[in-house]
Amino acid sequence: MRFTAHAALLLAAALLSSCAGYDRRLNDTRTSYLGTDGSIISRSSQSTLADKNSYWDGEGVTGSPFIVIDLSEQTASFYRGGKLVGVSAISSGREGFGTPTGNYKITQKKPDHVSNLYGNYVNAQGDVLVKNVGIKKDPKPPGAIFAGSPMPYFMRLNRTAVGLHQGFLPGVPDSHGCIRLPERMAKVFFDNAPIGTPVRIIN
Repeated sequence: MRFTAHAALLLAAALLSSCAGYDRRLNDTRTSYLGTDGSIISRSSQSTLADKNSYWDGEGVTGSPFIVIDLSEQTASFYRGGKLVGVSAISSGREGFGTPTGNYKITQKKPDHVSNLYGNYVNAQGDVLVKNVGIKKDPKPPGAIFAGSPMPYFMRLNRTAVGLHQGFLPGVPDSHGCIRLPERMAKVFFDNAPIGTPVRIIN
């Protein structure tokens, strides 16, 4: 019985996931997720956990910015002049969509970016016909229009489709490869990381 409940939660999380994933259920406090330790994570508790694991102390600190994404720890660390000034909880790419490791630079910043790969198929009135689709693999129904998922405070890494942006953090890797941050920290990183900021992604 327990296996069935866990399997159902995993399936639900998979169905709800996208790089930005702004499905209404993701904003519903009744939605639950299965954590890596088998615990049930609610929307309200994940927000609290993300805030507890995130901070910014960079005001008045000078020096060149540098960001380190630790996939194992699910954190993004922000440095200025070699000094750690902020840490954010993240959600990176889930299995099959792993976030690539390596050294990158921020090459584009868009506060109101919209995905051109993941989102929903909608009709002319904007009603959702098919949720959480990948435009390259999910066939478009007749008369449907692709509506990309919002990815606020987007910071692209090199010329890849991967970037840092605001998104939902269920407590586990959950995206299509992007690095999601909670809203508060996404804005802080966006405001303090100019184009050209180096980003290192490690396991």
